[in-house]
Amino acid sequence: MDTSLGERRRNRLWPEGLKREIVAASLEPGSSASLVARRYDVNANQVFAWRKRYAAEVAEPTELRLMPVAVTPDPPAEPAPARADDLIEIEFGGYRLRIGSGVKAATLRLVLDVLERR
Repeated sequence: MDTSLGERRRNRLWPEGLKREIVAASLEPGSSASLVARRYDVNANQVFAWRKRYAAEVAEPTELRLMPVAVTPDPPAEPAPARADDLIEIEFGGYRLRIGSGVKAATLRLVLDVLERR
């Protein structure tokens, strides 16, 4: 009985440049390690091992890229229209004053001072 496996399988020696090319191809957007492994006739586990080995090199950007930026001013904050329940009504010296929630305190103080002087 022959217990040998026949031809002994040898480990391939992959050139460094090809290993890096395979790793880069597996990291491209929309790519997967298993698809790249099939394309290059490599075991997917080998591709993952090479990814770990070359992770530091691949993570560093090879070139600087500028991204377009548009700076726009914030739109002015518009006060919400006053509802009937958001109104304050003041009768003062023969005048009736209705104040909505959007009025500023300084403006109200100015109006009250003017009415007080009359």
